[in-house]
Amino acid sequence: MKSLISNLKFAWQYAKHQKQYLISYILISIVRVVTGIVHPIVSANLIVAVTDNQFVQVIYVAISILFVETVSTIANYATNYNAVNLYQKTLAVLQVDLGKNILTLQNKTLDDNGSGVFIQRLTSDTSNLADIFEGLTSYLTSIVGSFGILVAMYIISPIVFLYTLCVIIILCVLENKRTKKRKEQEKVVRGKREKGTGLIGEMVRGARDIKMLNSENDFLFELQSKITEEKDSFFAMMKTSRKYRFLIGHSHDLFSFFFILILVVLLQANKLIFATAIVLYNYYNGQLSYFHYRVGSFLEMLKNFELSCERIRDILDESKFPKEHFGTRHLNKVEGNFEFQNVIFSYDKKPVLKNLSFHVNANETVAFVGKSGEGKSTIFQLLCKMYDVQKGKILIDGIDIQELDRESIRGNITIISQEPYIFHMSIKDNLRLVKANMTKKEMKEVCKLACLDDFIETLPDKYDTIIGEGGVTLSGGQKQRLAIARALLQKTEIILFDEATSALDNETQLKIQEAINNMKNEYTILIIAHRLSTIIGADRILYLEDGKIEAEGTHKELMKNCEKYRQLYEAELLSKK
Repeated sequence: MKSLISNLKFAWQYAKHQKQYLISYILISIVRVVTGIVHPIVSANLIVAVTDNQFVQVIYVAISILFVETVSTIANYATNYNAVNLYQKTLAVLQVDLGKNILTLQNKTLDDNGSGVFIQRLTSDTSNLADIFEGLTSYLTSIVGSFGILVAMYIISPIVFLYTLCVIIILCVLENKRTKKRKEQEKVVRGKREKGTGLIGEMVRGARDIKMLNSENDFLFELQSKITEEKDSFFAMMKTSRKYRFLIGHSHDLFSFFFILILVVLLQANKLIFATAIVLYNYYNGQLSYFHYRVGSFLEMLKNFELSCERIRDILDESKFPKEHFGTRHLNKVEGNFEFQNVIFSYDKKPVLKNLSFHVNANETVAFVGKSGEGKSTIFQLLCKMYDVQKGKILIDGIDIQELDRESIRGNITIISQEPYIFHMSIKDNLRLVKANMTKKEMKEVCKLACLDDFIETLPDKYDTIIGEGGVTLSGGQKQRLAIARALLQKTEIILFDEATSALDNETQLKIQEAINNMKNEYTILIIAHRLSTIIGADRILYLEDGKIEAEGTHKELMKNCEKYRQLYEAELLSKK
């Protein structure tokens, strides 16, 4: 019970802003309860009046029934209106807040959990939470209405009332056992569903690669196995539920049979019960016949709610899903100087950076080269605080980034990767993601600097052209240049190019290089280069090996003083011949 109360309090913080809908829903539900109790009484009077040939009384009773049913219809309409508003508005607040929390998770947390974990909790589980107050009110009013019927039955005959009450208690105990067992199995089903959802998401995002690898059958086999696991666990849950339902249903049939026998005995005893009362009892018994099902559904809703609450609160729990942490110090303007001081970092206990130290000045263009796996991309990830250093310090303008707030770091650094993610929206809207109040002039200026404006002007809808998910309708170079335009629009002081030209043809590479040259001396630019020909003009080149700076200098200096760099460059020249 404590857990339920705690979870209800947690859900209330999202629903309390819609309390006017909840209050209205509760008040109107009370009206529905009253009409539900009154309607059978009035209907019984109609039967009595017809039986006694009191036709004037029949008309009065018919008018009363019309009034009760009209009130009930209006109440149903108002209930639905308030329920929809309460659910949808609570769901919106909850999903936005959970989405916000997911975006604050550490990258390692995201790496260790598949996307299905977050998709299911952001969609299915939030729905269960948003529905709880409307569901509680609906079921409780229905149950309260049933108690009202029990009171009416007691007034007519305490014997029948006691029998009915005993039957309800027995059936509700069985329903409670069923829902407890279902909760345990539901937890397993949701875990399997998360894995399946994650794999489906990967299939959609990676469909083109799957086709190119001719691995459709292998992927579908893996997908089928995940779906089969979920299906089997779901069938196991439903099998258990069906067994309980059969037992409960059969018990209900037996109790209904004995109920009729009791009525017959009481009727034969003359004064213990009247024919009118039997009509009412028959109606009320029909109303109560599925009371235990409503109680079972109510308990099932509570169990689902508690399970969903646990899964959502897990994401908010720092100990289970660790979050990113930033300092409180804010820099209004970053100059662009930064320094690594004896930085040590490992991925899953595998050392990547070993006492790495270097300094970059503001507005300097610095390139990082070296073999794959030497930690070049890791430097960028640490600088953006996507991961935290294990030892050492990273300074921006002389301040440890552990002291800086999110905006001071992320708001002043942009990474342009080899495969920048482009969203399924127009070019204009992709740019607006980094600056909502972007002007048309700014938009065209950044696209011109990124050498993208000529291409955009050839499109039928120009800047309003919708590009596919992940920028599928754009070439690699066009995606790169759009990412550069976004970076320029963001106006960060530090721009990082993570092998941004490695997969491009020579002509496109030249355009990207031109775009980078347009930014030189105005921004601090760091480049991870696969093609050494693209970084010849860098102010400095740092050669990494074994997680440390092996050598540094200009291209000419390294060609003269660093044999390994020279070998890399000469190997590239030979590959072009």
